[in-house]
Amino acid sequence: MNQYYFQCDIFIDDVNYLLIYPMEKKEIIADWLDAWNCHDIDRIMAHYAEEIEFTAQTVVARWGKADGKLVGKIELRKHFAKGLELAPEIHFEMDQILWSPNGYAVLYHRENNNQVLDAVELNAEGLAVKVTAYYLKVQA
Repeated sequence: MNQYYFQCDIFIDDVNYLLIYPMEKKEIIADWLDAWNCHDIDRIMAHYAEEIEFTAQTVVARWGKADGKLVGKIELRKHFAKGLELAPEIHFEMDQILWSPNGYAVLYHRENNNQVLDAVELNAEGLAVKVTAYYLKVQA
């Protein structure tokens, strides 16, 4: 398997850099993990399409939305910013990647020992349009 290394001090002057520099799925996942580990909200959000649909138990816990769903980058950015605030030591380590023709599922574990599976559907530009996050343990 190819290894991809990124650094937290990457300067991105365009949050849509993924459209300018298309990535293969493995590179997308590696950059997404690195963006989270660097706590770089702009790089994190660059992985999502404007029309993103995101579903997770954290949405229920943080925002009281019974269906656990957020729609659009504005809502998702607010959600992720809250997550970074609640977990200042947040760190993800990838365990496994499962592939589909139009996306992937990434299994990873967090700094709090919770295991997470994100099922991700990508658009033609390689941006996430639908994500469902599954957690082993309850996550706030």
